[in-house]
Amino acid sequence: MVMFLFLVVALAVVVGAVTLAVVGGGESAPLPEVAPERLQDPLPPDRPVHRADVESLRLPIAPRGYRMADVDDALGRLAAELAERDARIADLESALAGARAAAAHARLDKPGHEEQR
Repeated sequence: MVMFLFLVVALAVVVGAVTLAVVGGGESAPLPEVAPERLQDPLPPDRPVHRADVESLRLPIAPRGYRMADVDDALGRLAAELAERDARIADLESALAGARAAAAHARLDKPGHEEQR
């Protein structure tokens, strides 16, 4: 019983000391306010994003995870560039299909061209 009472008193003393340190810290608080990190090396605004840019991108950490504004900016930029590239690929594939169809049509219209069986 004496040991239990000693543990309860020791626990109360530790909880009280921690509470006083955190609440009554004042200007010399154990966890001072720190300015949030900012994105040091953002994606390049003057050229398309390359694979190395994405691999080297390090988003700053905030107290509750990543800074939402930095993540939103980076993902928005990547989404816009991917959409632009997808549209360009679709245009090029369409042009290629048209060129192949024209070449096939020109081959069939060539005089003296007969199917050999």
